[in-house]
Amino acid sequence: MKNNTESFKLKRNERQELWIEGILTMSLLFLVDFAIGNIIVNFIRHNQGVTDGIFIIKQSVTFGPFRQPILSWEGLFWFIMLLINGLIAWWRLVRIYKRIEISRIIDELHYISDGHFEHKIPFQLSGDNERVVKSVNFLVENVIKSMDDERRIEKSKDDLVTSVSHDLRTPLTSIIGYLGLIEDHQYQSEADILKYCKIAYEKSQQMKLLVDQLFEYTKANNLKQRKLEMNPIDVNQLLTQLETSFALEASKRGIKIVVKPLKKDVIMSSSAELVGRIFNNLITNAISYGEGANKICLSAKVKGAQIQFTVANDGKRIPTSIIERIFERFYREESSRNTNTGGSGLGLAIVKEIIQNQGGTINVNSTDKLTSFVFTLPIKGKQTD
Repeated sequence: MKNNTESFKLKRNERQELWIEGILTMSLLFLVDFAIGNIIVNFIRHNQGVTDGIFIIKQSVTFGPFRQPILSWEGLFWFIMLLINGLIAWWRLVRIYKRIEISRIIDELHYISDGHFEHKIPFQLSGDNERVVKSVNFLVENVIKSMDDERRIEKSKDDLVTSVSHDLRTPLTSIIGYLGLIEDHQYQSEADILKYCKIAYEKSQQMKLLVDQLFEYTKANNLKQRKLEMNPIDVNQLLTQLETSFALEASKRGIKIVVKPLKKDVIMSSSAELVGRIFNNLITNAISYGEGANKICLSAKVKGAQIQFTVANDGKRIPTSIIERIFERFYREESSRNTNTGGSGLGLAIVKEIIQNQGGTINVNSTDKLTSFVFTLPIKGKQTD
C-alpha cells in the first residue's frame, strides 16, 4: 500500500501527447492566421481608401526622440495573432493536461476496485482534481478502518467462542466424569455418591455462572437499544447498603468493608439495576482476587455533573501487564482459572460496558498499598431509548 504522496509526474507517452497536441494546434492556428492574413491583404489592396487611411495613421503615430513611425500593419497583425495563438494553445494544453490527470485518477480507481482496497492515490494535484484525490483517499482510509474493525470483530467472535468453549468444557468434563462413575457403579459407598454429586453440582453452578455472565454481557452491549428505568438513588444510602450486603461474604475472607460517604447527601438519577451490577462485580472481584486484603473501601466524590466512585482494596498489587488488559472480556491470569475463584473473565468487561454506555469512565490504579477501581457516573443519567 502506498501512503506517501508526491507531485504529479507525466509519463513518457503523456509528454509525447502534449508535444504532439501543441505542435498540431500551433500548425492549425498558423494556417488559419495565413488564411485570415491573405483575406485582409486582398481587402486592403482592393480598397484604396483603406490603404490611404493606414498610410496617414502610420505617419501620424510615431515614437522615440527621432519620431520613428510605428511598425507596419502587417507586423502588428502578426504580433496580435501570435499572442492569440499562444493563449489558445495554452488553453488547449491545459485542458489536455487536466484530462490526463482525470485519466490517471480513473486508472487508480480501477486498480482499487480490482481488490486493492488499501491502495491510496499516491500523487498530488491542484484545483478540483486535488479535491477528487483527497476524497478518494479519505474513502480508502474509511474502508481500511472498516476492514480493520471487521477483522477485530471477527477475531473477537473467535476469541469468544474459544473462551466459552474452554470455560464450559472444563466443568462439563468433570460433571460427565463424576456422573459416569455413578452410572458405572464406580463407588464404594453412599458417601462416595454424595461426594460425586456434590462435585457435579458445584461444576454445574460454575457453568450456570458463566452462562449468566454471558447473558449479562450481551445485555450490557445492547444497553443503547434498551429502555431503562431511571431511579432516584441516594449516594450515601447506596454505599451503606453495599456495606451491609457484602459484609458477611467479605468477613469469610477476613476482609472488612469500609465506607467513606459524601459530606452532603446527593441524589443521583440512574438505573438502580445497572448501578447495583457495577458495584456487585467490582466488590466481588475485590473479594475474590484481592489477595492478602484486609479491607475494601467504598467512597464517593462529587466531580462537577458526575459522581466519582472508588472501590479500593489493600491486597496484593496487580502487575502492570495485567492492568493493561484487565477490562478485556475473558482475560484472566492463568492462575485464576481454577475451581476456587471460578471467574469467567467477564465481570470487569461488563462493568466497563455499562459505565461507558451511561456516559461515564473507569480506570484502575494499583500500588503496593492500594488497588483502586475509580469510575464516574452522571448525577442526572439520560434515558436510553
